[in-house]
Amino acid sequence: MLILPFRHIFSNKLGTMPSLRILERLTLVLGGVTLGYFAFYHNLKRKSALLPTIPETSPSLPVPYGYPGPINDPFKRQAYQTSFNRRLRHPDWVFEHLTEESLKKGPDVDRSKSYFKEDTNIPEMFRSKLRDYFKSGFDRGHLAPAADAKFSQEALNETFLLTNIAPQVGSGFNRDYWAFFEEFCRRLVTNEKFSDVYIFTGTAYLPKKEADGKFYVKYQLIGDPPNTAVPTHFYKIILAAKKDKNSPDGISYALDSFLMPNQRIPHDDSLEKYIVPLNAIERTTGLIFFKDLENKIVTPLCKTVKCIPIPPAKHVKESLREVEERKILPLPKE
Repeated sequence: MLILPFRHIFSNKLGTMPSLRILERLTLVLGGVTLGYFAFYHNLKRKSALLPTIPETSPSLPVPYGYPGPINDPFKRQAYQTSFNRRLRHPDWVFEHLTEESLKKGPDVDRSKSYFKEDTNIPEMFRSKLRDYFKSGFDRGHLAPAADAKFSQEALNETFLLTNIAPQVGSGFNRDYWAFFEEFCRRLVTNEKFSDVYIFTGTAYLPKKEADGKFYVKYQLIGDPPNTAVPTHFYKIILAAKKDKNSPDGISYALDSFLMPNQRIPHDDSLEKYIVPLNAIERTTGLIFFKDLENKIVTPLCKTVKCIPIPPAKHVKESLREVEERKILPLPKE
């Protein structure tokens, strides 16, 4: 539609009032423009009637009746924090802060009083169940170890909630190499004298190249119905800190990240074999770890201490007892 300035219509060289001829011409022009506009609008309206109606929405408005979710439930316990994945029925990650004080055993703390328990804070339809693990072939693997939470009975009990548990291969992994790895973490405090050890422990699902040359992520589900996922890998990201007068902020930091397959691992494997770049775990999990460390000077942990898996004293005693028992067993008859 043609729009002319107000003063252009009502002024000319001869005075303040326009001549009749000019007004007639302007009337014809404006009339033609107006008729053309209404014809265009009518034609556009006919075409739009043939198209589906799109409701008017705005991305700034909330989703009617609520957003879907959540997929994760965060919990803060006495000895750890966890983010439980409702779809996979196990934690995505668990965080611990180990200190000399936190590793001390409290009075009357007794592991025999602790037992695995479903977490009723999770809605039942998304909950990991005890029966999922029954005869599954997998251990109920702690992400925050029970041995890290002996300072109180409640803290110890909380490590047995299934929101801290994921399916792990038992012999050769959960009961062996993984347990050695957990002991190594504790010794960073008790033996290596780091004042603070921060640990993220979590689950991962890595792709594997198949016969057709393509990569697939495949994993087992346990339970009836099969809901609880079995991770292909587990990781630990360890940040150890101690006072250091030579460091800019008076604290030195050491960090390494480890990624292990959920399978039997030889006892004599070096921990350094399982070191991966931190961003490799971040790409796999979609999570960013220790992002506020970017401006700190951090050295590799295994360049600071010897990264050797250490069997806990209890594990050594049990292994020796098993050897002695095998010695006294009668030989099978031929």
